[in-house]
Amino acid sequence: MRQIGALPGQANRIKAGVSALKEWEGKPVENSAASEQTERDLIARSQQGDKQAFGELVLRHRQGVINVVYRMCGDANLAEDVAQDAFVRAWQNLRSYRPRSPFRNWVYRIAANAALDVLRAEKETADVDSLPLPATGDGPDALAERNERAEAVRRAVMALPPSSRAALVLREYEGLQYQEIADVLGIPIGTVMSRLSYARGRMAELLAPHLEAP
Repeated sequence: MRQIGALPGQANRIKAGVSALKEWEGKPVENSAASEQTERDLIARSQQGDKQAFGELVLRHRQGVINVVYRMCGDANLAEDVAQDAFVRAWQNLRSYRPRSPFRNWVYRIAANAALDVLRAEKETADVDSLPLPATGDGPDALAERNERAEAVRRAVMALPPSSRAALVLREYEGLQYQEIADVLGIPIGTVMSRLSYARGRMAELLAPHLEAP
């Protein structure tokens, strides 16, 4: 089904741009099903005050948290700081965590709220032109094309209102389902759908010059 606000043929190209950006910025390490019991054990030990166990949880989810914050605020250094603050908050509130939802989602909620706090305080985000791009093995032409596409997507994401940006980041970059996003952001699922619809439509508008067929 075509996304609301997207023009014919644009949805797939937007996803292609997002995919390129995900490759460059790095993705969180996926935990296998076999490690779920280990994670539950780590959580239980952490809730009893075991800092070493909590350190293992941080290692598992650190990159994902940094990615969420970075894509929301556009500043790599700030993302590191906010991620650290998010894990401090997680440690301080760990006893309140209940395994009704994945631990990842609980930490993402803390991180998203921390990022939104920063954005509200600063009211401005970093200039995306100043962000470094990782080197790749592509040839000059392919690299230039990917640079342009990824930068266009990055600019469009950063131009979204923080609330819509958060929903889009969790859906398109982190792959969360609608109900999971609702849990992470603490909003009704209908609001999630509305914010995603707006974000996708706005992205299509902002990216239209880059997504027209040659």
